[in-house]
Amino acid sequence: MKLNFTQGHDDKAHYLFIEGDLIGDEVGPKLVEIVSDAIQEGAKTFVIDLSKVRYISSSGIGLLITMLTKMRNVGGEVFLTSPSEHVKKLLIITKLNNIFTVYESVEDFKGKY
Repeated sequence: MKLNFTQGHDDKAHYLFIEGDLIGDEVGPKLVEIVSDAIQEGAKTFVIDLSKVRYISSSGIGLLITMLTKMRNVGGEVFLTSPSEHVKKLLIITKLNNIFTVYESVEDFKGKY
């Protein structure tokens, strides 16, 4: 399934809503560019909504780590929201659940952050 995304921001964070398979294909560099642009705008908080992501490949994991590294290099943070059961298991297996803070939903993030 081809990857699509939308983005937005409010006073708390920049948001990236991903839909499809996160496999690090030709869309990957664009996602990293979105994080870089947010950093240029002074963003310190970036939220990636995974509610419509079916599958993440090793390249997709690399993309998430690249985005996190870019944000942390400027004192920022990346949060993940709404992972499916399959994606949750992947985050646990790869121990990324210890690196990323994961929220049940964007609303959950907004309520706690």
